[in-house]
Amino acid sequence: METITSSEQKKTCNNCGAEMKYKPGSEQIACDYCGFEAFIESSRKSFEELELDHYLKVTGGDHVFTDTIELLHCKNCGASQHVAENYKSLACVYCGEPLIREDAREAGWILPGALVPFQIDAARARQLFRKWVRGLWFAPGKLKRAALDPEAIHGLYLPYWTFDGNLQADYTGQRGDYYYETQRVRTREGTKTRQVRKTRWTPASGRVSGFVDDILIPASRDRKAEVPTAVTGWRLGDLRPFDSDYLSGFVTEKYSVSLKEGHQQSFRKAREIARTWIRRDIGGDTQRIDQTDIRLSDETFKHILLPVYISSYSYKGRTYNFYINGQTSAIHGSRPYSTWKIVLLILAVLVVAAAIGILTQ
Repeated sequence: METITSSEQKKTCNNCGAEMKYKPGSEQIACDYCGFEAFIESSRKSFEELELDHYLKVTGGDHVFTDTIELLHCKNCGASQHVAENYKSLACVYCGEPLIREDAREAGWILPGALVPFQIDAARARQLFRKWVRGLWFAPGKLKRAALDPEAIHGLYLPYWTFDGNLQADYTGQRGDYYYETQRVRTREGTKTRQVRKTRWTPASGRVSGFVDDILIPASRDRKAEVPTAVTGWRLGDLRPFDSDYLSGFVTEKYSVSLKEGHQQSFRKAREIARTWIRRDIGGDTQRIDQTDIRLSDETFKHILLPVYISSYSYKGRTYNFYINGQTSAIHGSRPYSTWKIVLLILAVLVVAAAIGILTQ
């Protein structure tokens, strides 16, 4: 198999020979040195949905791959990261552990079929980070300095699986309709009446069917840090056919959840979707689902990449992370507290209270 892939090819500036990087929010790559720009001319006009049955039955779905990628593995948190630039060294985007280019290794992967390109650049991400830090009470000075460090925040493409298919489910259950009965209750004040809600159950059965589109499954689990759901609301309608130009200037994380395992997780989500359809089909005020027979057919999948900015910083032996959705600008972060700042505030409050007490005597 070819070991030099499209994801490893560097794009050089036609004007000065420097390395070009993707320009967020555009369909261009640009040179930071001379300002030269070039359009990304994708060889594909649309992305392909791959036949899932072929990959699972013919290859087993565990270690299948269609290409290779060069990875830097973090020994501290376990994340495997690809960097489409000529870095001599860099830090892990999750925990800040140094990563050395000489430690790079090649690994097989299913080439991404599509991605959502970054829509905000690093300057805007740092601005959002600084604004978030300024709004924190009792933040340690190290965190405030990290917000000013241009190297403290990194753009990262996260790996995901998406699954599509025709969903059909036969079911038996019960439909519950509320009704109310009047009851008499004795109290100290005398006999009173009250309305008591009850449920009338009737048998229900049937079949629901429909197309499920883009069941999204996170495809990485090796790293210790979990990307919070508050920043994972990407608009998948903005997916573009994969082109390695979009990776230039950013880190790409390789999936560690196999296609087979991702499919198993997607079926669990499909079951939840089916149960929602079934409850709607049964109707009434409440429902019971006794048995279901859920089937998926004509299933397809994609390996996709989704953008996020990450800042990691350590404080008293613990790593904290801040995240920005690279498409929507949604933010979320964990933060440390400065103990001495809290102590100083408490002392100041006590001093003021004591002074007030003396003046009022």
